[in-house]
Amino acid sequence: MEKRPKIAAIATIYHKYSHTQHIVDRFLEGYGWNSRHHHPPMDLVSLFVEQVKDNDLSQDRLERFPTMKGYPTIAEALTLGGEELAVDGVLIIGEHGEYSSNEKGQRLYPRHEHFMQIAEVFERSGRGVPTFNDKHLSWNWEWAREMYDISQSMDFAFMAGSSLPVTWRTPSIDMPLGVPVSEAVCVGYGGVDSYDFHALETLQCMVERRAGGESGVKWLQAYRGDAFWEAHHTGLWSRELFEAALCRSHTLTPSRPGFNNPFPTLDELKEIVKDPIAYQYEHNDGLKSTMILMNGLVQDFNFAAYIGSGDEILSTQMYLPMPPARTTLANFFSPLVNNIEQMFLTGEATYPVERTLLTTGLVAAGVDSLFNESTRQETPHLDIAYQPTEASTFWRT
Repeated sequence: MEKRPKIAAIATIYHKYSHTQHIVDRFLEGYGWNSRHHHPPMDLVSLFVEQVKDNDLSQDRLERFPTMKGYPTIAEALTLGGEELAVDGVLIIGEHGEYSSNEKGQRLYPRHEHFMQIAEVFERSGRGVPTFNDKHLSWNWEWAREMYDISQSMDFAFMAGSSLPVTWRTPSIDMPLGVPVSEAVCVGYGGVDSYDFHALETLQCMVERRAGGESGVKWLQAYRGDAFWEAHHTGLWSRELFEAALCRSHTLTPSRPGFNNPFPTLDELKEIVKDPIAYQYEHNDGLKSTMILMNGLVQDFNFAAYIGSGDEILSTQMYLPMPPARTTLANFFSPLVNNIEQMFLTGEATYPVERTLLTTGLVAAGVDSLFNESTRQETPHLDIAYQPTEASTFWRT
């Protein structure tokens, strides 16, 4: 029999409906895939949890799965209590838990700190192993870039991000590889330094497939409240693309109760959405992208873009189960875990980590723009050019 890879999980917290539960439980219990129950062909052998609260699940999992052992430090989880690296893959799940926020409203999750402790073990052992980092790399751009640079210099497979690029789509379509794209919009929901990342990933996994691939981003400017409505009214982003994206939503709030979901006017939008936010940015090749958060109007992530000659619209929704089942079912973690599995088995990332590096930088730039009264942020540090994988990774079943 071939050797089964040994996996270590490094988590901030492990409670019901946390990202740790959604990801680690799939490695332990299996999950539905291709019309059957799938068990990953690998063993999760070690677990480090930084915060253990009254609602902790880690002790239950350690008792039920005796092949997995808990360790008090990250280094011991990677060495299985020894001196050298003793696992074949690492999960970093730095989402949820009681962590402070800075003056910009960024939650200071210790993804970078955990990564650096992992990198110390890699360096001491003279080798690295495939590593997955849940969501964006860090709240701090310089730290995110350091994580990427270390993975490149040590030459180990590194993947990151969320479920949005790999979940179902309705309709189940992809951006044609190599097609010209002149403008793109995502309309989603959620908060700053959290769901803005999901919306940016929705944009990036599509537009990176355009002619020439990704070229990097030269500037970003955020809009909020009255400034958003002024920008929307004056056409700073395409109203046609905005409406095409909204037409893909399954959760569009009716503008007038009792009617069959009439499309809201601008005045009705202002009544429904109390705190609209947009990040608009220009790529180095001239593409203009706009991420829009419309809390109260939608509860999903919807994409639209001008492609080809410029007047053809491609639109789709990155589908998540409808609220409130989204939190409890969270089936969109299954394709994410499946992509992580493939990396652990092959030693190769299934999609480029540069996507997450760029979207991490865009989140930080958006937060900075909002914090500095919506000033334009020049982003020469986001000169991140890369090519997409030929095959897309979204879930088609």
